[in-house]
Amino acid sequence: MRWSRVLRVVGVLIIFIGMAMLPSLMLGLYLGETRSIKAFAAATALTLGVGGGLFLYFRKAGNGLTHRDGFAIVALTWIGAGVFGALPFYFGGVFNTFCDCAFESFSGFTTTGSSVLANIEALERSQLLWRSLIQWLGGMGIIVLSLAILPFLGVAGMQLYKAEVATPMPDKLTPKIRDTALMLWKVYLLLTLLEIFLLLVGGMGVFDAVCHAMTTLPSGGFSTQNASVGQYGSAYFEWVIFFFMVLAGINFSLHYSLLQGNPKAYLTNPECRFFLILLAVFVLIIFVDLRTGFYASSEKALRYGAFQVASLLSTTGYATADYELWPQASQFVLTICIFIGACAGSTSGAIKLLRLILLFKYCYRELVRLIHPRVVMPVRLGSRVVSEDVLKGVAAFFVLYLTIFVLSSLLLTLFGVDSTTAFSSVATTMGNVGPGFGAVGPMENFAGLPYAAKWLLMVCMVLGRLEIYTVIVLLVPEFWRK
Repeated sequence: MRWSRVLRVVGVLIIFIGMAMLPSLMLGLYLGETRSIKAFAAATALTLGVGGGLFLYFRKAGNGLTHRDGFAIVALTWIGAGVFGALPFYFGGVFNTFCDCAFESFSGFTTTGSSVLANIEALERSQLLWRSLIQWLGGMGIIVLSLAILPFLGVAGMQLYKAEVATPMPDKLTPKIRDTALMLWKVYLLLTLLEIFLLLVGGMGVFDAVCHAMTTLPSGGFSTQNASVGQYGSAYFEWVIFFFMVLAGINFSLHYSLLQGNPKAYLTNPECRFFLILLAVFVLIIFVDLRTGFYASSEKALRYGAFQVASLLSTTGYATADYELWPQASQFVLTICIFIGACAGSTSGAIKLLRLILLFKYCYRELVRLIHPRVVMPVRLGSRVVSEDVLKGVAAFFVLYLTIFVLSSLLLTLFGVDSTTAFSSVATTMGNVGPGFGAVGPMENFAGLPYAAKWLLMVCMVLGRLEIYTVIVLLVPEFWRK
């Protein structure tokens, strides 16, 4: 491990996090929010000081990085983002303990959307902007953004990209990874601006439109309202946000293909087709369930059902209704959504559909081999043959995901959390979804959990955001051996 080079790059990325606090500081100055001005000034100074110190101390380190260095950089950067991102909350007195500040920060950067805030609307606007901004930055990824704007990181670009975008088959749109990162961020920014425009057209205020757009595209779910999107009571807002939640759940390389003049890319991609079909099926099931036993209005049954399916399947976590009051069949479908997530290469979390597709194909092939032991039957994704290494990686990921889920849930119950809340909170934080069931349902928050439970759930958030391997690999003894 080349620690001098690792810490040099981490220092640069921490500097970037400190610079990201400046828009909130400027908004606080403009609005005259004295407490937030002091909080952001102190947090910015401390973050830039630490990041700058690391960079200057290790400035003579070379640029050559190994894959192991890449894993360490990504893990340390996301941990650092969560810690330093908590400083504005802590210095601003938003929470009484640093644990709650860190929980809100980690939830933001990992785009989980779980909150410990009891009264969101009581926050000053600069703090609300920071909550939205950290989700927007975390959605496409701090490392990916850095690869787009910091050319000297291009030396180890692919190592960092693979470590953060830990999908089974990462898309590389251009020969240079920096150009790929820049393309993805351009698409990301364009969709964000488009959503802001559509929300403004519907009559949403400028500040709320910006904040909701910055938390929709990253599949984050932090709202400026206590009752989330449902507080507006606007069908227009809900359908606009529904549309962009669906886009957030689709591989961003397909959005790039659309901008390149290939709209058929969505339908020719097998994972995207499966996502859209699954979305439609889930919406239909919940619509029928709600229409026959809960809502008298077909419009409400469709609107609320579609919004909540898109919100949880894309792992955004917005809420327009208390789905814990819905019939059991609808709750069961939403529970499935929390676990499976959307497409690889999107901003969504959870297991992701690509892994499930490959896992099902792999299992089907093994069944065929029981009947025809000598058959040669490669697993394909569309016209592309999937290597055995990728299939083994998918299977290992699935086992690790379930193992961590079970162990974390068990630990939460040992901390005194009831089983429903324990299972739900681990599922929703590992999946970077936000709300769950029980004491962490859509109309509640995570404030009532023990501090030990909150720290454990923060670990689950990072594990889910970095898709297990990037963090778990640091615990393997071979990783540290020369």
